[in-house]
Amino acid sequence: MTIIDSQVHAYEANTPDRPWDSSPNWPDHVTGSEMVAAMDSVGVDGAILVSAFSLYRYDASYAVEVRNAYPGRFGLVKPVDPLDPAVADVIATWKQTPGTVGIRIMMTRAPLSPSQWMGDHSHPGLDLILRAAVRHDFPVNLLCWDNLDAAMALIDRHPNARFIIDHLGILQPRTLPAPPKPWAELSKVLELASRQNAVIKISGACTLSNAGYPFPDIWDHLARVFDAWGLDRCLWGTDWTRAFAVVDYKQAVEPFRLTDRLTESERATLMGGACAMAYGWKPESR
Repeated sequence: MTIIDSQVHAYEANTPDRPWDSSPNWPDHVTGSEMVAAMDSVGVDGAILVSAFSLYRYDASYAVEVRNAYPGRFGLVKPVDPLDPAVADVIATWKQTPGTVGIRIMMTRAPLSPSQWMGDHSHPGLDLILRAAVRHDFPVNLLCWDNLDAAMALIDRHPNARFIIDHLGILQPRTLPAPPKPWAELSKVLELASRQNAVIKISGACTLSNAGYPFPDIWDHLARVFDAWGLDRCLWGTDWTRAFAVVDYKQAVEPFRLTDRLTESERATLMGGACAMAYGWKPESR
C-alpha cells in the first residue's frame, strides 16, 4: 500500500532572510529534511506539500526548494491571491514549475494571518482564479472550514472546476482541548458531498477528538463522511505541522493505519489511492 499524506507543511525558522507573516503555535522549524524524517519513521511514502500560508502567504519558494531536494516525495500546492490582478499569470507560471499539483484559496471568516484576503465568495478575483485553474487542469484546494455556505455557493458557480475541501470543512482547534461539539457543522459537510466536482480531505481529524489518542470518538462521525462522499473522494491527511500542539506526526498516522474500522482495500483508498487520483500524482517508488 502506498501511503500519501494529503497535507503537510515544511518551513524554515523565522529569519530576516525569509520572515514569517505570523507566528502560529508551531515548532520553530520543520524543514524539508525533518518532514521527510517524520514521514519515514511511520512509513508515509509521499505527501502533498502545501506552502504554509500563515508563514509565507503567497510565496511558495521554500516549498519548491524542498520538493527539488526530494523530488519523488512531494507534490506542491501554492496559495494564490484573489486581489492580484495578475493571478492568472501566476497560476500559468506555477503550472510550469516542476512538481506542482494544485493551487489553494483561503476563504475563511477568521483570518489565518494579518494580511489574509477577507472577501465575499462573489469576488471577481475568485472567478479569475477558478477559470485559470480549469484552463491549467489544477484542482483547487479550498480552506473554508468556518464558511461552508459560501464554499457551496462558489462550487456551484464553477461546476467545471475541481475542488478539494481542506480539513473536513470543519473548524479545527490548534490547542487542546477540542471544543465540546467539534462536529457541529457535520450536516453541512454531508450536504456538500452532493457536489460531484469536489472531494474532501480527511485531514486533521484527530484534532476533533475529545477522547485522546488513539481518538476512538472520531470514527462514527467519519463513517458518515465516508458514506456521504464515498471513500474514493476522501483523502486522508495529517495537516502536520498545523496540528502539532494537539498530536505528533505518528499519532496522526497510526489510528488510520491500524484501525479495524477500515478494510485493507478501504485503507489503501483512503490513505493514498484517492489522493493520487485527485491530484494526478503519486510518490516515486523507493
